[in-house]
Amino acid sequence: MTTMHSAPSNAAPRTEPAPPGGHGATEELKEIKERILLGPDPAATERQHAKGKLTAHERIALLLDKGSFTEIEALRRHRATGFGLENKKPYTDGVITGWGTVEGRTVFVYAHDFRIFGGALGEAHATKIHKIMDMATAAGAPLVSLNDGAGARIQEGVSALAGYGGIFRRNTQASGVIPQISVMLGPCAGGAAYSPALTDFVFAVRDISQMFITGPDVVKAVTGEEITQDGLGGADVHGTTSGVAHFVYDDEETCLAEVRYLLSLLPANNRELPPETLTDDPADRHCPTLLDTVPADGNRSYDIRTVIEEIVDDGEHMEVHTAWAPNIVCTLARLDGRTVGIVANQPASMAGVLDIKASEKAARFVQFCDAFNIPLVTLVDVPGFLPGVDQEHEGIIRRGAKLLYAYCNASVPRVSVVLRKAYGGAYIVMDSRSIGADVAFAWPTNEIAVMGAEGAANVVFRREIAAADDPDAMRAQKIDEYKRNLVHPYYAAERGLVDDVIDPADTRMSLISALTMLAAKDAPLPRRKHGTPPQ
Repeated sequence: MTTMHSAPSNAAPRTEPAPPGGHGATEELKEIKERILLGPDPAATERQHAKGKLTAHERIALLLDKGSFTEIEALRRHRATGFGLENKKPYTDGVITGWGTVEGRTVFVYAHDFRIFGGALGEAHATKIHKIMDMATAAGAPLVSLNDGAGARIQEGVSALAGYGGIFRRNTQASGVIPQISVMLGPCAGGAAYSPALTDFVFAVRDISQMFITGPDVVKAVTGEEITQDGLGGADVHGTTSGVAHFVYDDEETCLAEVRYLLSLLPANNRELPPETLTDDPADRHCPTLLDTVPADGNRSYDIRTVIEEIVDDGEHMEVHTAWAPNIVCTLARLDGRTVGIVANQPASMAGVLDIKASEKAARFVQFCDAFNIPLVTLVDVPGFLPGVDQEHEGIIRRGAKLLYAYCNASVPRVSVVLRKAYGGAYIVMDSRSIGADVAFAWPTNEIAVMGAEGAANVVFRREIAAADDPDAMRAQKIDEYKRNLVHPYYAAERGLVDDVIDPADTRMSLISALTMLAAKDAPLPRRKHGTPPQ
């Protein structure tokens, strides 16, 4: 057990004889561990702080409950020789590993120490990470990596590369077994970037986080393009353009506090249910403001987050990928104290249409929730899939099918609510009753149809409209006829495709009632090694 205060990790034990007896050996051990905690030298710590970055132990102290961290293999040192390595053998070898608690629940952690070899990974360094990953999987507890390293240790050659291979293999084996969270607090380049990509969530901090496979110098040499590290792989780039980062924050303290909050919403492993909390927010609370929040006119925009905040406990939720594919919202929240995953079309962005990015974003979120026993709530207000040559050529068929596959494969409780419009294939994909939603609700403003009444009338009645003395009047008449016959709010309910049409004010109460009924749902999938989802 080490404490969170003191000492250099590259100092050798003192050479003068220890005082006789056990007290002398204890004092020597204490001195070594104090040096380990202080780091290689005060100047290295100052350089880390000058960059606006915390040290590895300072980060761990923010992540875990106070005094709960148990460090292992602090005395580990590399065995490499050549290139001067034999003369520089710091303790920890540049990575801190161990476990502690977050709100009293066990969490495993490893943190690169940039002050030692720039956090670069060598054989001993990798072995420590392999061990803590194996321990996390065996114990059935989440693993958090605090990444701040310069990639593979060049002086150790292929041994360092093999070390990364072992990490990737363990990331994959632990996928869907324990939650894995990567926190980017410095550089992460080359093959090292694939480990965060294999984990469930990636957190990044502006100005200090960079991730890329090939750096700016290589990009310039190969393509002639000039770009900064932040421009190539900074936090905002991955939060808005690439989608690699799920969460982006301005500082380490806020980032690590949010990691703690995320962990509080998740189960320890795939054999447990998410933790429940007590709430003062009544399960039968009515939400009358929803009647004014969502315009009845399907062409008018609104922010779906206002609906989510009205429905969930205390208005709190943790949105994933806020700035990437914003036309769909994926967020974790609680209903009556129980964690749920919410997928919702966002009319405030691109009218809530589904496209490639939105489909992939939601598919990954659905798969994560299903893996960790988190019920799914789907709020539907979708005009269809985004049309366009680029979408078709870039694979909207196979990539949009990822969301369909994820929902069809999910065995957790699933409840959907059609708020307003739900057209075409996008309606089916958004967890409709036909693909396995356990309970499907709709508001009385819903329009479930192959397409909007205007478009449908132009197709179905095009000859009558064209032949009419007053085409505009005939078109209006046929639109009204189509709405009355096929798009009225009760058409789907009459055919059992919607279980009930509910008052919007009762949405929270209806969702909690359905999820309570489904709490013990048992719907095993057909026996198989694994499916082959669309790529």
